[in-house]
Amino acid sequence: MPLGRRNLITDVPGLKVGNAQDLDARSGVSVVLPDQPAAAAVDVRGGGPGTAETDLLDPAATVPGVDALVLSGGSAFGLEARAGVASWLAAQGRGFAVAGVHVPIVPTAILFDLNNGGQKNWGELPPYRALGRQAVVAADHSFSLGNSGAGTGAKAGALKGGLGSASWILPDGTTVGALVAVNALGSAVEPESGAFWSWILEQEREFGGSPRPGEPLADLDSLAGEAAAFPGANTTIAVVATDATLDKVGCRRLAIMAQDGLARALRPVHSPLDGDTVFALSTGQRPTPDVQGMALLGRATADCLARAVARGVWSAESLGEHPCWRERYGRSSVD
Repeated sequence: MPLGRRNLITDVPGLKVGNAQDLDARSGVSVVLPDQPAAAAVDVRGGGPGTAETDLLDPAATVPGVDALVLSGGSAFGLEARAGVASWLAAQGRGFAVAGVHVPIVPTAILFDLNNGGQKNWGELPPYRALGRQAVVAADHSFSLGNSGAGTGAKAGALKGGLGSASWILPDGTTVGALVAVNALGSAVEPESGAFWSWILEQEREFGGSPRPGEPLADLDSLAGEAAAFPGANTTIAVVATDATLDKVGCRRLAIMAQDGLARALRPVHSPLDGDTVFALSTGQRPTPDVQGMALLGRATADCLARAVARGVWSAESLGEHPCWRERYGRSSVD
């Protein structure tokens, strides 16, 4: 299958992404902004999630669509990012109209980056509301990967994590895309060779022409390459999207299948120490797939998310005590 023109989630028609970061705090925010309210759902597999407004995504809930999705660093403080996004959207006349005002629907997920060495002495004014507004204002079709947005201060096992994205165009013309902030307890690579666990899915050297693992792991009980265990201190949060027309039930199925992409790219994943969360969103510009088409769509989306994880780690730059992939495994440039 061919890649989208940008190999980003914004290859899905009707989507933009904005990033904002505070380099002193080593944290940031990413916003997925659909042109129009979009059907969405969520699937949470990690044992320590942090979210807001996700109950609205239940198929039994009344609200039919979202105005934006937010991925943020900052742990619970990062939930304030949605307020900055929602306030800006309301000022643009977007959101659920009620009592003469607009109330934007902005589900949010956060990751833990409070222990990465950045300046977190923000007192009563964490930066996340301002970062949320900056990110939504900056939303565009092109955006940076690696140390950007919600991936700014992220870690991936013993390596620097980051923001990743990828896309694919299916044979029938449907587009799928993924955006992920990789802050996992587990490793995205085989620790001896540096080969990404998702190496087999790589397209056009998008994560540097990852080598194959040289040998099977000698000890499958080894934690080599993984982060020190600290409850709640990790999370991989993601958005997958398609232009196929899906309702909230279809989006929920897509989010469930997309979680397998994390399982293909990270080891371990969905642990009690992670808050792994995947949103799925439909811009509804192409026909609704039948059952077989939905199976193919879900498989492609999971593979797309696995590629996005590797791209996020490969694109990252070293920060603090966490070396980037290229520093640790001898690569010297990012395409």
